[in-house]
Amino acid sequence: MIKVTDPQRFVVRHLSAYRYSEPVEFGEHRMMFRPRSSHDLRLVTTHLHITPTPAHLHWLHDVFDNSVAVATFAGEAPELIFESHVTLEHYEAPQPDYALERYAATYPFAYTNEEASDLVNARNRQHPDEDVSTWARQFLSSGTATGTLSMLRAMTLGIANDFKYVRRTEKGVNRPADTLRHKSGSCRDFAVLMMDAVRSLGLAARFVSGYIFVPDHSATQGGGATHAWLQIYLPGAGWVDFDPTNSIIGNRHLIRVAVAWNHYQALPLWGTWNGTPGAFRGLEVEVSVTEIPAEDDSSDKEKKDAVAAKVSK
Repeated sequence: MIKVTDPQRFVVRHLSAYRYSEPVEFGEHRMMFRPRSSHDLRLVTTHLHITPTPAHLHWLHDVFDNSVAVATFAGEAPELIFESHVTLEHYEAPQPDYALERYAATYPFAYTNEEASDLVNARNRQHPDEDVSTWARQFLSSGTATGTLSMLRAMTLGIANDFKYVRRTEKGVNRPADTLRHKSGSCRDFAVLMMDAVRSLGLAARFVSGYIFVPDHSATQGGGATHAWLQIYLPGAGWVDFDPTNSIIGNRHLIRVAVAWNHYQALPLWGTWNGTPGAFRGLEVEVSVTEIPAEDDSSDKEKKDAVAAKVSK
């Protein structure tokens, strides 16, 4: 019998504020702030506030089925502020023990023809480099069969233990070979490095953008901003989360917002503006993920039960 754990309830607040030295015009802006509902995540409430108010705002699903908000504007303003509030329930898999298909339990293995056809883009290397390929092969057992999950755990821990995390709010991601060479980077850099490494071994991987809950007194990295990690497709288990920044395997504390084959397809926010060159003063990003204590839920339930009892009388 599989035990279903009670969900954790979180409130995610995401603020992005663009500042300018004078009023400027804003072009179209696209946002990926809304987490992906699934069997392990349920949205309770969502709210998106934009200043100045857009002339038009609509939602769409992109080719990866991510929820994207698209805003267009009229007039000028000296700042553009996006503020998202989301309340959600997160179902965590406790110490996941993934049941892989027997043929995929050891490496190397081959995807089925159908899987291979569907996963072409997830196995395509954007910046192939032999140094990354060589680094990836060091996690294979010598002379004996390599456990697939053991190899991926070792690679995840290798990045978390041997590389220095450096928070970077600027857009863009370093090439995998550069991250490997410098032994440092942001969560995006680490995710892209491990994606390229496992792709060099023939495995399918995709980029994940989202948020991470950082418990009090925790050494977890990546809080205070959007977070990034990767998923690897393993037959029998499906897409499995790997966070090399924090050596997390599974969805513990990870809140998925967007998935894509490559990092530039899952940007949390992007858009254009028109104005005097040099008018841009900076971008402020604040992200907080706060857990709602269980007793709060109990209190709410007691109030609802009391109301229900009163109504039934």
